Amino acid sequence: MRVAGLFAGIGGIELGLHAAGHSTALLCELDPAARAVLRAHFSDTRLHDDVRTLTRLPDGVDVLAGGFPCQDLSQAGRTRGIAGERSGLVHEIFRLLRTHDVPHVLLENVSFMRSLGRGHAMRVLTAELELLGYRWAYRVVDTRAFGLPQRRQRLYLLASRSIDPASLLLSEDVCASGNTGVDPDDASHTGRACGFYWTEGTRGLGWAVDAVPTLKGGSTIGIASPPAIWLPDGRIVTPDLRDAERLQGFPEDWTLPAEAIVRRSFRWKLVGNAVSVPVAGWIGRLLASPSPGAEVRTRSLDTTGGWPTAACGGPGRAPREALVSMWPVNVPRGSLVEFLRHEPKPLSLKAASGFLARFRAGRLRRPDGFLAALERHVETLAASSAPDRAA
Repeated sequence: MRVAGLFAGIGGIELGLHAAGHSTALLCELDPAARAVLRAHFSDTRLHDDVRTLTRLPDGVDVLAGGFPCQDLSQAGRTRGIAGERSGLVHEIFRLLRTHDVPHVLLENVSFMRSLGRGHAMRVLTAELELLGYRWAYRVVDTRAFGLPQRRQRLYLLASRSIDPASLLLSEDVCASGNTGVDPDDASHTGRACGFYWTEGTRGLGWAVDAVPTLKGGSTIGIASPPAIWLPDGRIVTPDLRDAERLQGFPEDWTLPAEAIVRRSFRWKLVGNAVSVPVAGWIGRLLASPSPGAEVRTRSLDTTGGWPTAACGGPGRAPREALVSMWPVNVPRGSLVEFLRHEPKPLSLKAASGFLARFRAGRLRRPDGFLAALERHVETLAASSAPDRAA
């Protein structure tokens, strides 16, 4: 299929779809640094900057795809909702769909949009799609299901005028009961590396066993904000940027072309805002062979409140909750320690001390041994820097 990628970022959706045999006819991305990455890796593809000035799609586009901006929808962002200045740009997608006959639509965004404003964003999206004649299905998918040690739960919405998207997006499930059963969040952390957010300390840790929590874009000025990792040997470190790219399914140094116009730290924002490549690849394989899968178990859905982790609907059809998990597959993966190819660096004294103070002041659940390890880390760094300060 021929794909038009809007809000393309660094090309996560498109790279995944390419792996499934599809091709990209158009890429649209506003951020100059992200465009530099796209230009380097998709050199034969037409590249447009502002979706608001895009008036025509290439002929023969089969899939309109986009991870539209999440700043107004995320829990860590502005939470202004789909009417916000950034996330409201999704309406540009509907504008183009009204003037072009595109059979399929693939959208990606944060899972929090299901509950923000009691599900208002989901009601807007699905209503617009139905007015345009699309059946739709969405599912929150965890990137860990694809063998990557990053707990990244993102919402993927597939809409179509020619096939039943529910039979594709919702038919595969490693836990037919709807209970993941493979989710390692409750596993013991003994002997395992654990990821956490060092920028928090009073609101949440983002604790992940043998994985890192969701990679985030950091600040709007590009200040790097990678998660920290408590290693089994007691060290507290942050991963190398090249390993962060791999945690999203990209080859290492995929974002290196951005350094022609921005500083290296800005690459963390590009990686954190990207779509996980293997998840897009899985959807691409489903689209390449759209044969009906196993029957999807559903039940009635009240859309006046928050929305569930998966649902489906269409014109003239009441939406239904789908009883599936966030794990459509379960690709075997090694430990987080084994995954990291590059030597991580210690969490700095300034960062660790600030986090420790916030953590002590908060009332978060404290995993066994974590506070002591954090205190030892701060003491060790303080002792090693003392001679420098004295000099």
